Amino acid sequence: MAKTRPGKRDLDSYTIRGTNKIVRVGDCVLMRPSDTSKPPYVARVEKIESDSRNNVKVRVRWYYRPEESIGGRRQFHGAKELFLSDHYDIQSAHTIEGKCVVHSFKNYTKLENVGAEDYYCRFEYKAATGAFTPDRVAVYCKCEMPYNPDDLMVQCEGCKDW
Repeated sequence: MAKTRPGKRDLDSYTIRGTNKIVRVGDCVLMRPSDTSKPPYVARVEKIESDSRNNVKVRVRWYYRPEESIGGRRQFHGAKELFLSDHYDIQSAHTIEGKCVVHSFKNYTKLENVGAEDYYCRFEYKAATGAFTPDRVAVYCKCEMPYNPDDLMVQCEGCKDW
């Protein structure tokens, strides 16, 4: 069991304010940005703890959107694509506005209906250096770009090219 600081205690869950949605360690959540014109941040909850005054904090591991990374958004990045970063932080649990699901790329491409709460991740991202793991992905098309699940791809019956 993880050690907690004096006056702090680990919690198994947190109920999002104004809802009946329960967040547990390992869940992905939408976090309210201070700039309300921006979309919510996405994070994975690593720890939930309460202090002696019942202030609940969450330790999170951030997901970055392509435009938040060094290099920015590229043509092959899907609208719902995120990168799991090595950036950890502690936030007030009150900034959690909802839950979401971050799928593997393979599972995301198999979804029948993509909901507002569905995202996918195919890269890990080192925030300080801008490095990605893996540092390359397969290409599927004559344009020699990685697959973007937002774009329709059709395979030629004759040559089998996409």
